[in-house]
Amino acid sequence: MNSAANLSSHQETDKKLVFTVKERCRVCYTCVRECPAKAIRITGGQAEVVTSRCIACGNCIKVCSQNAKVFYKEIDQVKRLIETSPNVIALLAPSFPAEFYDFEDHKVLVGIIKSFGFSHVTEVSFGADLVARYYKEQLNLDMPAISSDCPAIVAYIERYEPELTNRLAKVVSPMVAMARVVRKEYGEGVKIVFIGPCLAKKAESDEIDAALTFREVREMIENARINISKIVPSEFDPPLGGRGAIFPLSHGLLHTMEVNEDILSENVLVAGGRANFQDALREFSQGNLDGHHLHLLCCEGCILGPGMSPYPNTSPTSMRFAKKARIIGYANRKMSELDKSQWQENLDKYSKLDFSRSFQSRDLRSVRPPAEQIKDMLYKMGKYSQQDHLNCGACGYDSCEEHAIAIINDLAETEMCLPYSIEKLHKYIRELNISNEKLAHVQEALRHSEKLAGMGQLSAGIAHELNNPLGVITVYSNILREELPADSPMLQDIDLIVEQADRCRKIVGGLLNFARKNQLNLSEADVVKLARHSIDSVIIPDEVTLRLNAQITDPLANLDYDQMTQVFTNLLKNAVEAMTGKGEITFDLFDSADQFTISISDNGSGIQAENMDKLFTPFFTTKGLGKGTGLGLPIIYGIVKMHKGDVIVKSNVDPLSGPTGTTFTITIPRNRLV
Repeated sequence: MNSAANLSSHQETDKKLVFTVKERCRVCYTCVRECPAKAIRITGGQAEVVTSRCIACGNCIKVCSQNAKVFYKEIDQVKRLIETSPNVIALLAPSFPAEFYDFEDHKVLVGIIKSFGFSHVTEVSFGADLVARYYKEQLNLDMPAISSDCPAIVAYIERYEPELTNRLAKVVSPMVAMARVVRKEYGEGVKIVFIGPCLAKKAESDEIDAALTFREVREMIENARINISKIVPSEFDPPLGGRGAIFPLSHGLLHTMEVNEDILSENVLVAGGRANFQDALREFSQGNLDGHHLHLLCCEGCILGPGMSPYPNTSPTSMRFAKKARIIGYANRKMSELDKSQWQENLDKYSKLDFSRSFQSRDLRSVRPPAEQIKDMLYKMGKYSQQDHLNCGACGYDSCEEHAIAIINDLAETEMCLPYSIEKLHKYIRELNISNEKLAHVQEALRHSEKLAGMGQLSAGIAHELNNPLGVITVYSNILREELPADSPMLQDIDLIVEQADRCRKIVGGLLNFARKNQLNLSEADVVKLARHSIDSVIIPDEVTLRLNAQITDPLANLDYDQMTQVFTNLLKNAVEAMTGKGEITFDLFDSADQFTISISDNGSGIQAENMDKLFTPFFTTKGLGKGTGLGLPIIYGIVKMHKGDVIVKSNVDPLSGPTGTTFTITIPRNRLV
């Protein structure tokens, strides 16, 4: 078997290891932020893992608080191997003491694993001992090397730092080294299952038939309902590991090599974790770390791998010191009990095996889009200047520009930008408020129209019925007044009858004017002249100041001059009557391309809130008895509506809330098609 070639070809086979449970995925983008390969595609707010880009580091699994990221499990595959193969050997990663802390003795764990049907259980720490020998030799070479024991790091370099592929140490990982030892020891036909904390091990090498995480082993123990008291404790099968037991820690490789960690004497730099290993690679490729080797781990030590069972109610990196203490405690006990001569003999024996490997560059770096395309995308996200680039990281990318590039590369969405989404939400709320306000006005207008239609029919009927008797009363009252002598005491009574009959006739005239749908006599008119004419038609007391503010670009409009004069004069009269003593009336005129806005405001006493809905109801008036018919505002409303316009009233009666007074705002179209 050409192991090196076999291993390299397996790297070309993308194996989907991480999946998203869409029902649990919430729009938080934490997985995007924590993915060193940026292998997360956001579609419709859902995070999907792009298999070809994924390095199986498992960061997304560790950081997802909603448990929306799950990994590929091989429990069933392992069970089939055990059922069909006589010799299935388990390779147990040296990080097991950090996981199975609830077993006082490692022999109990070995016994449990054998109870599943494994023929042998061996220690990967022996493979670590073998690999450490090679790395120790590399320290003396002139060309600095990058450790290759972490499969996620290897996958990252092959895909995203391909120019550094030739700097990877050409040695297999402890897992693969132990697999080769096991086949040498127990025969080429055995089946091998790795058990450890690493997800990337599932896709590292074809020399492993299956890989189980510690989480999966926990699940198997739970499903099998194993009674620990009935388990027969068992020791690991040879060859036994030694100092490799300390390998899972962040500086474990150095400890395994028995290298002094004195920073002044050694040339190995250790970096673990997403940000640290990327920074180290960047500086290494820039030539800033000349003469130094790199030992890189995608996790901050294997004891924090994604295959470790999470502690309840703790963060993914919690209990790291307790885990480290358990590894150190186990390693110390192991070294004190180890038959060092046998261990050394095994090291010498298996060191003759071929532990070399090769690597293959798979450049998956995205081609940077043209600057103009990035700029256009930033504009779509509301980033018009450098000051708009908040680089807050809420989207999961380190900068707004990286986010824009990811959108162009179909990995992200504009809605991932929190400031953009918030501003967009605020805009929608503002538009919704405006729409609601317009809808409220339309609903109010509809209620008024329905109310006025009913009142109009009633008013027309009453007016027609009253007109004839009022005419008779007026005629005969005038005849009586003419026939009475000048000194008759009845003249005063007759005059009162005539006066009140005349008043009734005006009320009936107003009713008819309100009830009938008058035809508009449209003609081109100057709105400013119309306003001034209306002001001149109203008697303004000396103590009241009236100001006309005409901000008009084009004063011409098609409207009914006489009826609009009636509208303005009625509103001005109401404004005058709303003030007792000194006051001020403001008559504002504004225009746009298609409409005029007329606003008449007073600083009088205002209209009570409970009366606002009744203003355009016929016969409703806030004036004193005999001072108003309650038909003025309904008629105004009808005239404006016939012009396809609108009337809005705002009023304040509480001085604590601001100046008191009332404002009538009328909008009418500039041109109306007849």
